[in-house]
Amino acid sequence: MEVPLRFKQLSVAAVLCGGFAAQAQVALAEGFDNVAGLSGAGWSIVNTSPLPGTTWFQGNSGIFSAASGAASSYAAANFLGTTASSGPVSNWLITPQLMLDATSTVSLAARAGGDGFLDLLEVLISTTGTAPGNFSLIGSYSSSTDNGWVNRSFGATLTSATLSYVAFRYAVTDVATAGNYLGIDNVLITAVPEPTTTLLLGLGLAGLLAYRRVSA
Repeated sequence: MEVPLRFKQLSVAAVLCGGFAAQAQVALAEGFDNVAGLSGAGWSIVNTSPLPGTTWFQGNSGIFSAASGAASSYAAANFLGTTASSGPVSNWLITPQLMLDATSTVSLAARAGGDGFLDLLEVLISTTGTAPGNFSLIGSYSSSTDNGWVNRSFGATLTSATLSYVAFRYAVTDVATAGNYLGIDNVLITAVPEPTTTLLLGLGLAGLLAYRRVSA
């Protein structure tokens, strides 16, 4: 997956020569320039509402603009996730499989449409698969007013390096009384490499520098 332009200034991984201290490694950075193309990049978009309607879609700049980048470059979900006039909405946006660990964090910007209808975003993690029942909640954002883009960050709650999936779920209890429109942008998922990996990277860098000194 190509890293969106606004993330390209981030260091994917680095080793500091003195103490071989590891910086956070970017496991995934997504700015949602092309929501329709996410499935081709390993994402899953699933609507588990009892009467499914729309799934996650490209942001509508007429409602509000993206947190950064092009005006429509964010992912959105709304009350039309069900075709019923009442009942719940459960819309899932699930990342590709990622190697995460106890240091991993999930950061994003979220924004609710407001107008007095409560919008809820759940952030969840699974180490066993992409079925909804596999996921555990690690954080949430909810609002019935438009507070602008709000940045949130959650720990992945893992104990060791594990292949994992992260899900963003738009959840509405009953569209008769709740649910309007919600957007997410600038998703960034990070992890710090294992100490052995950091040491090997550091030794490799030190060896390269030594080779350059000898061969100069």
